[in-house]
Amino acid sequence: MTRSKMTLWQAIDALAQQVPFTKAKIENLLSTQFVETGSSPNEISQYFESHSVTLSDGVVIETVDLRTQHQSSHPGFMVLKLSGPCIGLDMVRSHYGNLEVTDVPRGRSLEESTTHSTTLPWGRLSFSFKERNPGCLASVTFKPKREE
Repeated sequence: MTRSKMTLWQAIDALAQQVPFTKAKIENLLSTQFVETGSSPNEISQYFESHSVTLSDGVVIETVDLRTQHQSSHPGFMVLKLSGPCIGLDMVRSHYGNLEVTDVPRGRSLEESTTHSTTLPWGRLSFSFKERNPGCLASVTFKPKREE
């Protein structure tokens, strides 16, 4: 398990500055290693997953799910799956006040999430709370805008 000197909020800010995402930039920032996932090589996309990273505030990034495309105009996509201390919606709002609900559970699984998102200059940042534990942040998703 890797340890980082950043808090969750510092990590989110630093990761957003890495757009367009590459495997090397995210590995370097989080001091972690990615392994390629997926059953077969793909000419269009690459999927990577990291080992866990413990942040200085005790939050654990269990995995970083990074998706990139070989074409240079696609900025990538990334999800941080979290555990550790419970981070509630009030704490998220204290850092990102302009949140809107962008997804809600449909009653099929406790793994479904209520997702709150904000649009930033680089793209959309989303915070998901699973039905299994709706008071605690489960994941953070980075969906950068396509370069024009």
